Amino acid sequence: MERRDLITLFMAGDVMTGRGIDQVLSYSSDPRLYEPYMKSATGYVELAEELNGPIEGPVSCSYIWGDALGVLDQILPDLRIINLETSVTTSDDYWKTKGIHYRMHPANVSCLKEARIDYCSLANNHTLDWGFAGLAETIATLNKADIKFAGAGKNLQEAGAPAIMDVAGKGRVIVFSYGLETSGILPDWSATENRAGVNLLNELSDKSIREIQVKVEELKKSRDIVVMSLHWGSNWGHEIPEAYIKFAHRLINEAHVDLVHGHSAHHARAIEIYKGKLVLYGAGDFLNDYEGIGGYEEFRSDLVLMYFAVIDPLTGELVQLGMTPMQIKRFRLNHTSRENALWIRDTLNKASERFGTRFELDEDNTLALP
Repeated sequence: MERRDLITLFMAGDVMTGRGIDQVLSYSSDPRLYEPYMKSATGYVELAEELNGPIEGPVSCSYIWGDALGVLDQILPDLRIINLETSVTTSDDYWKTKGIHYRMHPANVSCLKEARIDYCSLANNHTLDWGFAGLAETIATLNKADIKFAGAGKNLQEAGAPAIMDVAGKGRVIVFSYGLETSGILPDWSATENRAGVNLLNELSDKSIREIQVKVEELKKSRDIVVMSLHWGSNWGHEIPEAYIKFAHRLINEAHVDLVHGHSAHHARAIEIYKGKLVLYGAGDFLNDYEGIGGYEEFRSDLVLMYFAVIDPLTGELVQLGMTPMQIKRFRLNHTSRENALWIRDTLNKASERFGTRFELDEDNTLALP
């Protein structure tokens, strides 16, 4: 008899709906940028169009999610979790010492509603791109849209608080969100007792583990799944620092975390099943405006993954993991070719080999554990 109490989570890495994508949506922000490379967000639209053809804007909110919406409708996950890699604001107070600034107009938050996103991680290196005013508006916009978040707030207590989501008749999912400086988060962005900011994890230490353990133990009950969403590491490359592996294992062994949702790299990184628990060391980008930007082509950041994890709420263990490859083209998520799906499989298998994790490609181009 099939169990009906299992919880299915959809997870994606970085969702960047700002800058160029924001320009083709219905309510675009001021396109002015303060980058060394580009002075107007419309330039990123032009780069994408030069590579893959015209984008007839303004596009609908459903447009950017493209074929991913059909996959979500077919699987119907209990919760949908992403890292929101953009400020949601009209603030012009850009962070002067930072070279890249992402923002989406608050009126475009309906795009997150279109995909029925339940949770956004905010502990990343773009949440404060448009200053403390931009952070405040991002938080207010998500609250008004009834989208849960963690990882940033008006003070350290709020930034460090998790999101708690009920799954009717099954259990709860508790998501903590932390960011590391290695992802590009500025030390000045760290929330304090008296200042807004992000939930910065200063070190992967015994002290950090103990603090997380205490927080989890205060909240975790029977049938609770605890997710740790971590923005860590560089943008490119498949190497996983030993310190990250050790920390992920300690989160599971000592802090009672059931799933590690890592992100920051622009492409998917290794996956480990550790003591029955899922560790995504880098979920990769899911939506961005990087089409036509040269460099790092060998990592194929246009090829992205939808992660579907089926978790037993009684044990927190992974029951099933499926992944659907997508391709970003013309600021839209599209089903990809068999050739591209095979490339993703082979690349992911090579990256995950050290953990003994291997995936097979089904006839429908989905990846799954054997």
